[in-house]
Amino acid sequence: MHANIVLVHGAFCDGSIWSDVMPFLQEAGHHVLAVQLPLISLSDDIARTKSALASLSGPTLLVGHSYGGMVITGAGTDAPNAVGLIYIAGTVPDENETLIEINARFQPAASSQSGISSYVENTVCINPDAFHWAFSEDIDPVRSRVLAAAQKPTNINCFMEKAGPPAWKKLPSWYLLSEQDRCINPDCERWMAQRAGSTLSTIVSSHASLISHAREVADLILAAAQESTKEIVSSPGL
Repeated sequence: MHANIVLVHGAFCDGSIWSDVMPFLQEAGHHVLAVQLPLISLSDDIARTKSALASLSGPTLLVGHSYGGMVITGAGTDAPNAVGLIYIAGTVPDENETLIEINARFQPAASSQSGISSYVENTVCINPDAFHWAFSEDIDPVRSRVLAAAQKPTNINCFMEKAGPPAWKKLPSWYLLSEQDRCINPDCERWMAQRAGSTLSTIVSSHASLISHAREVADLILAAAQESTKEIVSSPGL
C-alpha cells in the first residue's frame, strides 16, 4: 500500500536537504512532500507541518531530521492520518522538554562551539568555516560549502521552546542513529530512541546521513512505510 511521506528538515536547512532521498521514495510509488519550515519557533514549525498533514488524505508517515524530530513529535499528536514517525539523527523530546535540555543530558556534541550569530536578529547558524567538519564531513566538500552558504537562519526560540505531548507515545517510531555525528551526541541519540521505544538502526555516518547515505535512509523509510501500512491493508473491510 502506498503512503504519504512528509519530510521535515532540521535547523539551518530547508526542504531541499532531502533531495537525494526523495527520488527513491517517489520511485516506490509514495507521495512525498518536503515541508518548508519558517524556523522562527517550534510552535510555528509544528503548525506548518500540521498544515501539510491536513492537506493529505490517507496514511502518512512523518520523517524528521535533526531538529525536525522535535517538529514531527509535536505535529503527529492527534493527527488522524499519521501512522508512524521516523527520526533521522533526530531530536525526540518528551513533554515539557526543550532541545537544549535534552542535549545537556550528555557530553556536548563535538560541534557544540561551531554556532555563530547569523545575519537575522536572534538567529544562529553553523560557522561556514566549520560546516563540513561539523555537519557533513562524509559528503563532497564542494557540496558542504554550498550547504554552508545557503544556511537558513534559525531563531534561538526553536531550541528553547518546550515540547508538547509527544506523538511517539501513540504512534510506532523508527530511529536511524549516526555513529559519527558531531551535531548530536550519538549517546544522546541512542537514549532518545530507546526512551521512545523506537526501532533502532545505526549507520556509520555524519549528521548528514540523508545525503551521504541517501539509499540507506530511503530504505529505512520504505521499510517503515510497509510496516506501518500493513495493518491498514489487513484490517477487515479493506
